[in-house]
Amino acid sequence: MNDNIEKETVGAWIIHHGRKIAMDAYGASEFPVMDEAAKAANLLTRLGESNDTKLTESEVVAVAKVCRLNPRVELEPLLKILENRRLIERKDGFINVLGINTRGALRHATSIFSDSEPSNIEIASIELAEKTSNTPLLQGTAAEYISDTCKMTTRDTEDFIFRSKTIGFVDSEGQENDCLLFNGNLFRRNSILKTHNVLSSLSSSEQTKIREFKDIMDMRGCASVNEGKKILGENIFEKLIAAGVFDLNTVSNDRGEHIFITAPDSFHKFVDPMVDDCFDMAKALVSAFTYGMTIRDSSQGRIHSISDLLKKLIRGNTIGSATAIGMDYRILEQNRVVHITPNNGLFDMKLLKKEIGILALEVLTRGDANFTTIDHLPEAPMTNYIGPEDGRVRIRKRQNTPSKRATQDILNALRGGRDI
Repeated sequence: MNDNIEKETVGAWIIHHGRKIAMDAYGASEFPVMDEAAKAANLLTRLGESNDTKLTESEVVAVAKVCRLNPRVELEPLLKILENRRLIERKDGFINVLGINTRGALRHATSIFSDSEPSNIEIASIELAEKTSNTPLLQGTAAEYISDTCKMTTRDTEDFIFRSKTIGFVDSEGQENDCLLFNGNLFRRNSILKTHNVLSSLSSSEQTKIREFKDIMDMRGCASVNEGKKILGENIFEKLIAAGVFDLNTVSNDRGEHIFITAPDSFHKFVDPMVDDCFDMAKALVSAFTYGMTIRDSSQGRIHSISDLLKKLIRGNTIGSATAIGMDYRILEQNRVVHITPNNGLFDMKLLKKEIGILALEVLTRGDANFTTIDHLPEAPMTNYIGPEDGRVRIRKRQNTPSKRATQDILNALRGGRDI
């Protein structure tokens, strides 16, 4: 594997690929080491807190279910992996978990992967993802790079790239000689230069619309999908989302979904968003607080000062008691970002993962207006969160032919200003 790729970045690709493998019927059998490393790191991340902690066996089984693991088949082998690495300890019916943060979990994912003798195609999948996250590549160029770097035959390389596109390790646009390979992390690196390249590829009226929308995003950090479509127009909106220029975040409950938009570089100021929030936990926390700020009346615990609230949580204090806490943060509770306890019919909340709170605080306070102007959130408890990668895939799958062509125009621009 390329030694120039940092361990945290390799770990982020392992998590990314693990999600794709989980959605493919044959992915786990073709990429078994990748699948195992991703599942072990996901389990460790959700078991752990910023400090050492102790969990009951029933709590561990619940966490496994959140990770979409079969607790009867998959849990024990993964716990054994973590135990052998001294990341957990089983004692007296409890599981003790060492303090862990995102970067630590990603380094462990890389170590588990590297020590388990990954196949050539598993190593190649990381090389290809890393290469196409910097700039879109013509498929022929990518095949030549993989063949040379990973010492694969032409036929094996062709088969590998076909499966990489099918599983979703990379996305593609175009046909045959014009086929471009890319992935949704394009705008998490050098986003200013890439945005400039995209803008230069568009008409003056399209550029004006995008700048107007970006000004809103810079000021507020977030916008509703309806607002984005109104300003940008349906076609521009879809091609920007599909290419990864903006992110979709979906809050779900029993009355449907509400989708709002963030910029990938919302997480850029102090952190690497590819690494520090590859599990989407900070995005989910931002989504939950956005939700809580806009639908709750004061009698139920509506959030008024997000900065003060998050700073209190980051200091390790408990907030509450409020009705809303027991309703609006269920997805965060399931992923052990927060711990919620009943209190005389109300609920209290404590932050378990300090670094996630710090990252969310930066995003939520980066503009003057925060998120108080988002309208029409469904008035029912938040029960699920869908992150940007899944949202981007949804948009890409339903694009019609002209819109796919427009998306490819953006990708061509990112390659360095190829005419459209």
